[in-house]
Amino acid sequence: MSTTEFLTRLVVAAIAGLIIGFERQWHHKETGLKTNTLVAIGAAAFVLLSIKVGETEANIDVTRITAQVVMGVGFLGAGVIFREGDNVHGLNSAATIWCSAAIGSIAASGYFIEALICTFLVIGINTAIEPIDNWLKNRKG
Repeated sequence: MSTTEFLTRLVVAAIAGLIIGFERQWHHKETGLKTNTLVAIGAAAFVLLSIKVGETEANIDVTRITAQVVMGVGFLGAGVIFREGDNVHGLNSAATIWCSAAIGSIAASGYFIEALICTFLVIGINTAIEPIDNWLKNRKG
């Protein structure tokens, strides 16, 4: 992989994270612009490292690092979940961080259109389903 391709994949991941982070920050959620962008870039960097190492080393399973990204982001997401009495907050933010990492991984793998589709799917779900979610939470018995 050339340096240009490496940079392109990293920039696509960053843009996807920025778009998701912008939507989260616009709606005043726990994780916003910087968090989602950094998660997408970080996931992409690990996947790109895996791909680069796989190009130079024989018998390397490039999916192993990606699997560890999934695990690591799970711990990061757990950090934004908190409990207040009977209510649990931050689950959607944690899920969004997880999706940002997945999208960063997709972009790093060179699937730009797929990364864009996933990005706008996350935005659509976080935006369009919010009113329905609020209605369900606030309805009487």
